[in-house]
Amino acid sequence: MTQLSRLLFGVPLSSELSGQERLTRTEALAVLSSDALSSVAYATQETLAILAFAGVAALSFSLPITISIVVLLSIVLLSYRQTIRAYPNGGGSYIVALSNLGQKPGLVAAAALMIDYVLTAAVSLMAGTQAVTSMLPQLLPYAVPFSLVLLLIVGWVNLRGLRESGRAFSLPTYAFVFSMLLLILMGGFRLLQGGAPPAPAVDAIRATEGLSLLLVLKAFSSGCAAMTGVEAIANGVPVFKAPEARHARQTLMVMGVLLGVMFIGTSSLAQGFHVLPNNDRTVLADLGVAIFGSGSPLLLLLQGSTLLILMLAANTAFADFPRLAALLAQDRYLPPQLRWVGDRLVFQNGIIALVLITGLLVVIFDGDPTNAIPLYSIGVFTAFTLSQAGMVLHWWRERGRGWLGSLLMNGSGALASGLVLLVITVSKFTEGAWVVLVAIPVVVAGFLKLQYVFKRQRELLTIPAGLGPLLVPNKSADQGNSLIALVVVSEVNLAVRASVEYAQAIADRVVGIHVRQQGLDKQQLQRQWLAQVGELPLEILESPYRSIIDPIITYLKQLEIDNPGQRITVVLPTPVARRFISGWLFDQVSHPLRQALREDASCALTSLPYPLEI
Repeated sequence: MTQLSRLLFGVPLSSELSGQERLTRTEALAVLSSDALSSVAYATQETLAILAFAGVAALSFSLPITISIVVLLSIVLLSYRQTIRAYPNGGGSYIVALSNLGQKPGLVAAAALMIDYVLTAAVSLMAGTQAVTSMLPQLLPYAVPFSLVLLLIVGWVNLRGLRESGRAFSLPTYAFVFSMLLLILMGGFRLLQGGAPPAPAVDAIRATEGLSLLLVLKAFSSGCAAMTGVEAIANGVPVFKAPEARHARQTLMVMGVLLGVMFIGTSSLAQGFHVLPNNDRTVLADLGVAIFGSGSPLLLLLQGSTLLILMLAANTAFADFPRLAALLAQDRYLPPQLRWVGDRLVFQNGIIALVLITGLLVVIFDGDPTNAIPLYSIGVFTAFTLSQAGMVLHWWRERGRGWLGSLLMNGSGALASGLVLLVITVSKFTEGAWVVLVAIPVVVAGFLKLQYVFKRQRELLTIPAGLGPLLVPNKSADQGNSLIALVVVSEVNLAVRASVEYAQAIADRVVGIHVRQQGLDKQQLQRQWLAQVGELPLEILESPYRSIIDPIITYLKQLEIDNPGQRITVVLPTPVARRFISGWLFDQVSHPLRQALREDASCALTSLPYPLEI
């Protein structure tokens, strides 16, 4: 199994190599900007699809709507530059809102972002499948399984590590940018030369409703799908090579320029070539046929790179969702398993969770991204608004050099994104946006419930004040060292104290063992151990590959070599909860440790239960 795992995912990486796993600006643009850049493949199409309800004449509003979205994009990007400057270690909406607006707004931002990331992955993969079925309509019946295969590929590449995904996805991203810029240049040249096709007849599309302000606002809100993913760089500052903040700001602006040029260019070409929205082929595919020619290698490059970058757009979610989940787990709003950094220095459990949730959504939406896009923008602009509002308070409190200009910039971003959020909520409410508006408070309630469970558990296990250290019993000289007991210590609490007392009752020698996690203060743990347990030794084991089990097994084997013929037992404090889910939350060691010790005849595992009234 280990050999197969290494073949599929690569050899484990030491924590010391984490700095080498960071991304250059070129790689980060591919990994973190693919969602935003890929949105030009469907944003214009979504705008035209809404305007088409009012007939052919209404399609001319597509370009003004696109320009207004690009203006909004510029405001938001400049605001996020300010965020990166203020939070050089990563300024995601959750962190900014939590630290400036408080717990509830922070959790709302986190819930909105998590919903957005899941929808990003689902929409991107389904849109990538749609790019293929536009050219190969015989694949339409297999849209769902095709999307699921793409999902597994993206998940697999991300499980291989951050640098692996950066290398794998750089070429497709730049191929898409190249093919889009070439399409815009060639199409623009054709239009200047008077090579545009004749305008379609007025009745080419049967109008089903009149052109109204509400219809234009709905088209605007659909086009705002082009802005999804622009916060990913501000969220992912720590993945850049040093100097992280400067490189992130530079990459953010490059992404913004490319996105603006490609979005305006696509909408201009769609209007110039009189492309009509249809269900069988995408607007981008129609433009490719009109400009490059049917069967042209350039058309194949455009469609192939579109498919690939839409897959990569899902990769933006895979880069940021696990990181956000780990932050929430660290703050006790999600299960601690999501904090675990896997063999390839990625948040492995977060990636797996995203694969499972996204796969479920692909099945629910039957592989059609159009059904998911109305849900898509609510979470994006909720996070935008809270993040920028939080930055306004940040600058007001800091009032350092240049604070007023920064406050006005972030205030403009908060106002603009807040107004767009209101527009999207009203215009898309009956089309599914209400689902996200219900889902966000439900997710926030789940966060708060988990926090309560963790807080209650900590209260139950906290050692009462004034309780002195345990007494070390005197063993008679003729007892020798017939039994050695190792007590597994995660933190010094009542469960560990009870386990030490049990171990002292059955063994002649008791040792505490703790596997050190990143960021742990060794001296603080030693002080707590001395104050609550006493003079018994505590071994703090290093884990360069972040495993909890492997260092314990290594220590055991060395102990057996140093003490031949002696019996060893591992005493493991094990939570026993009234509900299965509570036990799963708190017991992350006993089962894998039991599996690892199964073949060791000289060592026993004693699970010492402690009840959890939760």
